[in-house]
Amino acid sequence: MLELEFFGAAGEVTGSCHILRVGERQVLLDCGMIQGGRDAEARNAQPFPFDPAAIDAVVLSHAHLDHAGRLPLLVKRGFSGSIHTQDASQDLCEILLKDAGYLQENEAERRNRHRKHHEERAVPLYTLADAEEMLPSITGHRYHTWFEVCDGVRARFMDAGHIMGSAVVEVEITHETEQRTLIFSGDLGQYDSPILRDPESPGHADLVLMESTYGDRAHRSRDDTLLELEELLRAAHVEKGNILIPAFAVGRSQEILYLFGKHFREWGLHRWRVFLDSPMAIAATKVYWEHTHLYDEEATRLSRTMNPMPSLPNLVLSKTADDSRRINEIEAGAIIIAGSGMCTGGRILHHLKRNVFRPRARILFTGFQAYGTLGRRIVDGQKEIRLFGETYEVKAQVSTIGGLSAHGDADDMSRWYGSIPGTPPVYLVHGDENAARAFKHKLTSEHGARVALPQRGTRIDLKTLAKTSTA
Repeated sequence: MLELEFFGAAGEVTGSCHILRVGERQVLLDCGMIQGGRDAEARNAQPFPFDPAAIDAVVLSHAHLDHAGRLPLLVKRGFSGSIHTQDASQDLCEILLKDAGYLQENEAERRNRHRKHHEERAVPLYTLADAEEMLPSITGHRYHTWFEVCDGVRARFMDAGHIMGSAVVEVEITHETEQRTLIFSGDLGQYDSPILRDPESPGHADLVLMESTYGDRAHRSRDDTLLELEELLRAAHVEKGNILIPAFAVGRSQEILYLFGKHFREWGLHRWRVFLDSPMAIAATKVYWEHTHLYDEEATRLSRTMNPMPSLPNLVLSKTADDSRRINEIEAGAIIIAGSGMCTGGRILHHLKRNVFRPRARILFTGFQAYGTLGRRIVDGQKEIRLFGETYEVKAQVSTIGGLSAHGDADDMSRWYGSIPGTPPVYLVHGDENAARAFKHKLTSEHGARVALPQRGTRIDLKTLAKTSTA
């Protein structure tokens, strides 16, 4: 047997999970959590559509929860093999997955305190202890270094430019007389984004498994994005309100701090109090500082003088709940960077409760908002939202700066695919239907690519897949 089957992020954005079968061996590419939508929690708790104990290994593209978030559950349900990822991703997984387990425990306890006698007790998907038990299974690898995954499968990572440690995965498969090379894009970043290097171009591929998150749109240019952010900060200062930035703890928070430090004076940031209100983002920023060898040229140069990233003299790291509560006393002049990035939980909800009804306040979104999330509803213009059982009118000004996205847009992704020799066939995942269809048309028209849109349960027989030329 030589096949690839799609389980998660097929026809949707989150829950990345695909399985490679080589003879008797089975390898997972990612094991992500489903996010957004009312049924996400129930779907995450469902049995895996495979036997976790039968999986030999996992190859993980990066540490974001929609790619790594169900790894503790996989181990809890019987997986005992190795999990392979890039070195920096290994460090970030410890932060993100332990935090995910802790939050799920707390949420289950909160629900049980308010449950009625006839209601079934809430059970966390996994706990902090489950996450800690899983962590020794992870092995980190440097970029460009080949490693054995299992019999007949070896792989190496290349920089995907999405977050620290994110990887394009090159998988070489050998089974009997058959040999195939699979390229899995993971999540691709933008070209010329701050801190990180550009997405690396892989070599020969017989098949490309590729994301399509922003396959139907183009980001603003980097210069226009920076100008837009500067103008927003100046306008908000005149209006004398607060700015709330729901930020992903890994990637977006570090990029925002980097830009604030680099443009501190010219953007007038000395007139604000800046809060990083996320213990997880604070821990993740430390990981970014410990992996300066992965910075791009500009960030490397600045790190030599900024120890190691551009510093903000007015930055406050809010580690405790009491630190966070004190921010709520501020009605104007605060920039509050807080999780979660899609407003699905975390400290940002408390800051929304204190600011969303204020016309002078601003909510600044800098990343993708999945369908079904509170962030998406706010971006789409919903006039009222529910927070902690109460209804609040949305009067704050809402802005989206897509140019800061950690995801490349359609042009970035097309550029990356175009760097692969031989125009190999493409299977698009990690995108909603509209984005995937639009990107399919773009790849077909610009490169003459053969593009398929797999659904959950779609199988590809890699033996019948024609081996592409390396010429």
